[in-house]
Amino acid sequence: MKRKFVLLFCLMVTLSLPMCCVIAAERTTVQEIRGNQEPQVYGSQLMTHDERVEYQRQMREAKTAEERTSLRQKHHQRMQERAAVRGVTLPEDPPSRGGMGMGAGGDGMMNGGDANR
Repeated sequence: MKRKFVLLFCLMVTLSLPMCCVIAAERTTVQEIRGNQEPQVYGSQLMTHDERVEYQRQMREAKTAEERTSLRQKHHQRMQERAAVRGVTLPEDPPSRGGMGMGAGGDGMMNGGDANR
C-alpha cells in the first residue's frame, strides 16, 4: 500500500513539473510584453511616483481630446521649466500622445483599441 502511494506521488510530481515550467515561462513572457515599467510620461525622470500617478489619473479623467491636449501641453511646459532649473536637458517634443496607451489614432486600450495589433 505504501509503495503504491509513493509511486503515485512520484508520478504526479513527474507529470506536473513540465506544467510548472510552462507556467513560469508564460509569466516571464507576459512580463516582457507588458514591460516591468510604468507607462512613458514626458519628463518622468524629473517626477516623483505620486506625480506620475496623478498626471496619469488626470489624463484618464479628461473627457475630450482637447482636455488631454491641454493637460499634455501644460505638463510639457512644467517639465521643461523643471529641467531648466535642474540643469537637465529634455527632448523638445514629448512622446507621441503622452505615451498613455493612446497611439497616433487615439485608439489606445482605454478607448477599446487592441494593444497587440
